[in-house]
Amino acid sequence: MSVEDLITVPILTRVEGEGGVTIRLREGVIDKIELNIYEPPRLFEALLRGRPLEDTPDITARICGICPVAYQMSSVQALEAALGIQVTPNIRRLRRLLYCGEWIESHALHIHLLHAPDFFGVASGILLAQRFPDEIKRGLQLKKSGNRLLEVLGGRAIHPVNVRVGGFHRLPQREEMAALIPQFEQGVEAAVAATRWVAGFPFPDFEQDYELVSLSHPAEYPMNEGEIVSSRGLRIPVSEYHQNFVEFQVAHSTAHQAVRHRLGTPYFLGPLARVSLNRERLSPTARRLADEIDLPGLLKNPFMSIVARGLELVHAFEEGLSILREYDPTGKAAIHYQPHEGYGCGATEAPRGLLFHEYRIDGQGKIVSGNIVPPTSQNQRRIELDLMEFLTIRQKIGASRQDLALDCERLVRTYDPCISCSTHFLKVRWDESL
Repeated sequence: MSVEDLITVPILTRVEGEGGVTIRLREGVIDKIELNIYEPPRLFEALLRGRPLEDTPDITARICGICPVAYQMSSVQALEAALGIQVTPNIRRLRRLLYCGEWIESHALHIHLLHAPDFFGVASGILLAQRFPDEIKRGLQLKKSGNRLLEVLGGRAIHPVNVRVGGFHRLPQREEMAALIPQFEQGVEAAVAATRWVAGFPFPDFEQDYELVSLSHPAEYPMNEGEIVSSRGLRIPVSEYHQNFVEFQVAHSTAHQAVRHRLGTPYFLGPLARVSLNRERLSPTARRLADEIDLPGLLKNPFMSIVARGLELVHAFEEGLSILREYDPTGKAAIHYQPHEGYGCGATEAPRGLLFHEYRIDGQGKIVSGNIVPPTSQNQRRIELDLMEFLTIRQKIGASRQDLALDCERLVRTYDPCISCSTHFLKVRWDESL
């Protein structure tokens, strides 16, 4: 008779949302690991049905307090595709600038307060600040710059209100944008210093053969446009998302999981994928920094995601600075359109990875149906497999149950999961029973 054992980690700390991990052992050996996402479904797609399409950017922004811009950008692009709207180059640049602000505040927060403590065995960013006061203060200042940009261009730092289908409700004054330039000039240097700091962390020896997936654009680092590409040769337009990726429900989670269609294999989204697949499109300073720290061409260690985030932080400050310096408030704030029946999809790169939206609208401009596929739900299957591999290695070298539970949290945090976004994550339970 075999004996099963169950280990649980009650709460995954330093992530957004609620969830758990169940580790099942048989005869003392790890047999299965499940991400138990128990946060109630958010039902945003159902909430949108029957509402005017103009409500969509503001409603979907409420899905996440850390990456609302990603939801706004993906939603407006999908709706603009359905309506045949082509925005002006100026609107397009300002949307990238708004996305830079979100990447800055999200990456700075995760690097300094959520992920860095794991490399020094402390439980919080507050405790880490006792050891590295200057570095944490610098990180908070970086985040503040991102928040300020969102306030000026988006109307407020949390859940911006200036985004609309076709563009923006208003364009900021030249003086408002110019006032941000000194912060962003300092931000480039501070982001470089922060990335050099995290590049020197002691990374666990753990590499996996990932299929890395991200957007890719021929002329710019991917944020809000591009084809979907992978490290295994995939290159498709966003409109072919469903032919190549499929979601499914699992009994232990209120969030969907996703795999490659027909192949049934997991994939990896986020900064690690974006930097690996688009390194040549990074800003000049970020590219030179990647060479300076001798970053591998293809990143396979999830713990090095913190370095990839640092490089993207540098990029966001440098690109944002360029747009701020060239800002011209003349021209249309938004493109006029007439509602009509249609279908459209769009994908952007949220801080955590590829975010896909699709909508069908009727002749009166109301939402008939919507579908939102967040990056954390797409990463969940890959996280489970990483946990299985990493904890098995750790168990073989004699890690205790307490250490294994901590290892769960440390590995999951490398993905910077947004559990609340994924519910359509961590308690750890160790299950051992007859």
